[in-house]
Amino acid sequence: MTDARANLAAAEARAAEARARLSGTVARLQARLDPKMLAEDAKQAGIHAARAGVDSARRNPGMVTAAVAVAGLFLGRHRIFALFSRSDRDHPVSKKD
Repeated sequence: MTDARANLAAAEARAAEARARLSGTVARLQARLDPKMLAEDAKQAGIHAARAGVDSARRNPGMVTAAVAVAGLFLGRHRIFALFSRSDRDHPVSKKD
């Protein structure tokens, strides 16, 4: 009988230990998933990314200039194409009354 009681006591102790670990895990997850903490983490990550970008731009100003130029050409490609694809009759300077 004492052997069964010892086994029961050991099992209860293991169960209490497992409940304590689970409770600790849940508390840590709740702390990490707190909206205020998530917002703060996102803010810090954004600040870090912005600083890294600025440092990179300072080290490579030519690359930044080229990237901005390429982006500008890409965004304005339709207007640029329209300027070069006009026929002579559509051009305002070549019109003769």
